[in-house]
Amino acid sequence: MHKKQLIAITRRMPAACEERLAARYAVRLGDDETAFTTETLARQADGADAFIVTPSEVLDAAAIAALPASVKVLSTISVGYEHIDLGAARDRGLRVTNTPDVLTEATADVALLLILAATRRAGEGERMVRAGRWKGLRPTRFLGTQITGKRLGIVGMGRIGAATAVRAKAFGMSVLYHNRRPVPEAGEIGAVFVDTLDALIAQSDVLSLHCPLTPETKNLLNAARIALLPPGAVVVNTARGGLVDDNALILALQSGKVSAAGLDVFANEPLLDPRYLTLENAVLLPHIGSGTIETRTAMGMRAVENVEAVMDGREPPYAVV
Repeated sequence: MHKKQLIAITRRMPAACEERLAARYAVRLGDDETAFTTETLARQADGADAFIVTPSEVLDAAAIAALPASVKVLSTISVGYEHIDLGAARDRGLRVTNTPDVLTEATADVALLLILAATRRAGEGERMVRAGRWKGLRPTRFLGTQITGKRLGIVGMGRIGAATAVRAKAFGMSVLYHNRRPVPEAGEIGAVFVDTLDALIAQSDVLSLHCPLTPETKNLLNAARIALLPPGAVVVNTARGGLVDDNALILALQSGKVSAAGLDVFANEPLLDPRYLTLENAVLLPHIGSGTIETRTAMGMRAVENVEAVMDGREPPYAVV
């Protein structure tokens, strides 16, 4: 009897994805609690033909070198792949794949959620109610900022940036954006191109980050650029934690230069800078941008499709390397 190919997974996947894999392959499921190391990643992948991972696992050169020779593909359940050393994977002949184009709407929803929560002090208010400290409505308590008529600056007018712009326009915001080049479709939704990032930041009552993390964009929002923001501006990040200089943003939140921030992603997550936890004007979410049943299932299915293609000797549909 022909031995089934083995697919190893670091985490649990939506049920439909696990069932699809189990119908064709032997499957070694991970769990949602393990903090993987180079050694435990290698053990999880032992004897596997394919390895499905998430952004929570760092596949650096050492981790890739430690993987068993049987592994042919690293299939990450994410759009981003900065947690994988692509050079090391390429040198080993490993295919690397991702799951693009299915999380646009869900992530744009969370961007708008953070804009509203930050400007209306929702996190602070909910904590007060839960702690039993709410004493009833007072005309001068919990005054937030109305977003109607405010200027939203979008950094990165890709699919998610554009979907966020559509939502913001529905709330009466004016939308400006900076991108490497103008996006013709953005004009159709009423978004105005600004040719430099600094000029965009200087005009943004709310600044929302939607660009990839690269060596050029690391700490893109630093102290110098935060100084350009209008007084009391709001910062929202649903893209990558490394886009923000945490120390600079925390100091700006403490001083009131930035009135509030809404963050779904963090550098070194889940080990975010502990000072964020002390800030009432920071709305903090646990990287739930793609966290809907529909979206996570679609992402998982793309990861499975990539594995199936490599196992069948075909080109994976969402190849990175």
